[in-house]
Amino acid sequence: MDIVILLPLIASFFIAYFALPRWIEKAKKFGLAGKDMNKYDKPKVAEAGGLIAIGSFIISILLYIAIKTFYFKSNENLVEIFSIIASILMLAFIGLVDGLLGWKIGLRRRFRMLLCVFAAIPLMVINAGHSDIALPLIGKINLGLLYPLIIIPAGILATSTTFNFLAGFNGLEASQGIIILTALSIVSYFTENGWLALIILCMVFSLIAFFIFNKFPASVFPGDVLTYPIGGMIAIAAILGNFERVAVFFFIPYIIEVILKTRGKLVKQSFGKPNKDGSLEMPYNKIYGLEHLAIFILKKFNKNNERNVVYLINLFQIIVIILGFIIFRGHIFLG
Repeated sequence: MDIVILLPLIASFFIAYFALPRWIEKAKKFGLAGKDMNKYDKPKVAEAGGLIAIGSFIISILLYIAIKTFYFKSNENLVEIFSIIASILMLAFIGLVDGLLGWKIGLRRRFRMLLCVFAAIPLMVINAGHSDIALPLIGKINLGLLYPLIIIPAGILATSTTFNFLAGFNGLEASQGIIILTALSIVSYFTENGWLALIILCMVFSLIAFFIFNKFPASVFPGDVLTYPIGGMIAIAAILGNFERVAVFFFIPYIIEVILKTRGKLVKQSFGKPNKDGSLEMPYNKIYGLEHLAIFILKKFNKNNERNVVYLINLFQIIVIILGFIIFRGHIFLG
């Protein structure tokens, strides 16, 4: 492997790393800040820092395209790469508008869903992915036009709009994105989609830089401008890499989160109830999210603070991913 191919990863990290402090300063100056709900005194934290992470990701992808074009003299997969850029930018725009309206108001759910479907169009028009899918007890079937017209928009809609369900704790969204996307980049590499693995890693490196400022105690929040694209990237990777079943399995914590949130009619918040000593209490009598379940479990060991909630949820995600690699090892490592 030519070491020059690592330049986009380096650029993705350092652009975000050096730009975020400036964003934090300006966001606070112009009042773009929100309350840190899991802190007793509710300090103000800069909002929408995910805009920097997505910007660094896009720049790193353009650098990758330049390297492919001028250094490797190759135009392979450029259509797919530009489709990824288009979809991610559309999702970031939707998230930015939704975030600017406020997490309590935001866009109407139906309108937001419609916009996310539009974000799937770049992949739909190039007929991305493979229409052959394997179903339990049935085997492989060819969906034909149903795949680009239904499966692609449904996948992007589902992941982009539910990734921010498991959120609200310092470093949670960024660390979850790092874990899941790193796993998907490994799957991409071993399924002979090296170009896709690199694209995914560009977002991972951007998220690593963002996590440095977003981890407890956070100095910047991601906002929907970051969570929508991360969720969308999960679906995009699965579609272009033809490993939808693996991605769905990795997404199990979010499926559980959706079920628990639905139990609360999608109105129960993920935040804990903070105490002066930094510990968190259950905000409700029932569990309406994995965040609440984590607080419930950690309280039994007197470890119920925000940092440990994130650690426990991340540990669960890692266990799910390891199980996924074991269950789908034939598809991943043997093709």
